[in-house]
Amino acid sequence: MAGRPEGVVSREAPASLVHDAVSRQVVPTPSVAFGDISPSRGEIARAIVVVAETAADIASREALLDRAMGPMRRKKSSEKLRRGRRPSEGLAFVARDAAGAVIGTVRLWDVRLGEGGPAALLLGPLAVDPALKNAGIGSALMRHALAEAARLGHAAVLLVGDAPYYGRFGFSAEKTGALAMPGPYERRRLLALELIEGALDGARGTLRAAGRKLTAQRLSLAA
Repeated sequence: MAGRPEGVVSREAPASLVHDAVSRQVVPTPSVAFGDISPSRGEIARAIVVVAETAADIASREALLDRAMGPMRRKKSSEKLRRGRRPSEGLAFVARDAAGAVIGTVRLWDVRLGEGGPAALLLGPLAVDPALKNAGIGSALMRHALAEAARLGHAAVLLVGDAPYYGRFGFSAEKTGALAMPGPYERRRLLALELIEGALDGARGTLRAAGRKLTAQRLSLAA
């Protein structure tokens, strides 16, 4: 499993380390030709922290998802496995900038592979503030989330996404040929990563929601 990107502080890091990571930022020299005074990718990476999501993050997270994915995000087949459920215990994260604002999010969900099949995780949505694309924030969230999933003993993670991007984290369609999502999707985009070797051997059937159900109050907050 790949480690966290350099400069990304995990949720276990002491406050002094977080402060030190932020304080090392170097203000870039403005470009005379283009007037570019935006921070570089490396400077943004050094300024972010990946931490566990809290209830106070719900509004910011939902607003970020709307900006990054648009109104059709709730129509995706993956949403059928998330609706009315809580993320898997300990596997909901946000990325914060130096000011504490939510600039990225990722959550993982408990699923079953077919009727009575083995347990696995469904990852998504992964989203980053559109103004901060290509700054390494998505990669930081992915590596942190996968490391935590492995630490907690989960066997496999699935997602629906682009292989050229998620392949860098070890995802492929090699063992998803006999699996299906509960709704329209592109088969080539159903990808998986084994955290325990052989966990997906012989896996087949349609993914089913298996996570903890939301209470009525939390359902209204998430709507």
